[in-house]
Amino acid sequence: MKVCFETFGCRLNRAEALQTEADYLAQGWTTTDSPSDAHLIVVRGCSVTARAQRDCERLIEHLRLKYPSKRLVVTGCLPGAQREIRPTVPDAVPVRTARAYLKVQDGCNATCTFCIVPTFRGRSVSVPFGQVLDRARRFIDAGYHELVVTGCNLMQYAADGKRLVDVLEALARICAPACRIRLGSLEPVPAARDIVALMAENAAFCRFLHLPVQSNADLVLRAMHRPYTSADVEAILKDALERLPFLGLGCDLMTGFPGETEYDFLRTEVLLAHFPFSKVHIFPYSERPGTAATGFGGVVPREVRLERARRLSKIAEAARARFAGKFVGRDVTLVVEDAAHTAGWTGEYLWCRAASTCKASAVRKELRTLRVVKTEGDTLVGVPL
Repeated sequence: MKVCFETFGCRLNRAEALQTEADYLAQGWTTTDSPSDAHLIVVRGCSVTARAQRDCERLIEHLRLKYPSKRLVVTGCLPGAQREIRPTVPDAVPVRTARAYLKVQDGCNATCTFCIVPTFRGRSVSVPFGQVLDRARRFIDAGYHELVVTGCNLMQYAADGKRLVDVLEALARICAPACRIRLGSLEPVPAARDIVALMAENAAFCRFLHLPVQSNADLVLRAMHRPYTSADVEAILKDALERLPFLGLGCDLMTGFPGETEYDFLRTEVLLAHFPFSKVHIFPYSERPGTAATGFGGVVPREVRLERARRLSKIAEAARARFAGKFVGRDVTLVVEDAAHTAGWTGEYLWCRAASTCKASAVRKELRTLRVVKTEGDTLVGVPL
């Protein structure tokens, strides 16, 4: 029996899809990338934005029309999706990817006025502390050299009297020195500074920090019901860069939230220009049915939302290239994803490959260190050491 997976959306969706795949493999199924060859098609959808939901629904409609006799299961964050669809095998470990996705938490207790995710994922639920560590050990035993810690809202982790920082401290002890840890998105609340301090003290952590900032205007943040201020964001960023000058910074930014003025947007633009962000996700505000923001006044015209997103994208693109340029002459370590070109993501979340003149062979999943000799746009090019 063959199963085909089509996955949309965030790292958490990715982690869940990979685990579902591992569970099916453990039950004797095989996987295929071709829906035409599959007995079962599993679509894990996303409706965080209207565009994402449309893309999912178009694919689902296409699959239903083209393969009416095949079993099609829809799961993930979509209206009407099934919650659990796999034959659970607790010890099954995903094998497809070069990096392991370690899910530690799901759901969210926040009431952000633009977000539809809690509708599908419910309130925050954390994986028991011991189960997280056992899972990490299985990934390491399976040959993984990077664990991507993921969840719906990682800062809400709470299990067995442990907080996220406690989980990360324990993971660092397990992982070092054979495996590194990459953190998923962290809400920029004051407690995130404890995570930054831990990252700076422990070489097991990738030098990358992602914050879902959304806006740098306090009036907009309050309207969004975000649990922090622009001052909190700037304090975390300054602290992080003081501790780790070559830290990669990522963020999520939203343009055109109801009531966002040009001045509000300029504050976000200034933040993006001032700090060396290297991986920026930019979303024009998208009305989501059932969320509080759909009833707000001050609707920003769609063309303004898109224009503001384009302005931020230009700044972000230039910033990423500048950040990459800082690594010329430096050594970087990557997890090999493309063995033929000795290429993969560095700890700072920059794509790096071996120079074309290098003949060194590589094995997928392994850690390799390269000395960067040049950049091509935002890609690092190096020679293996």
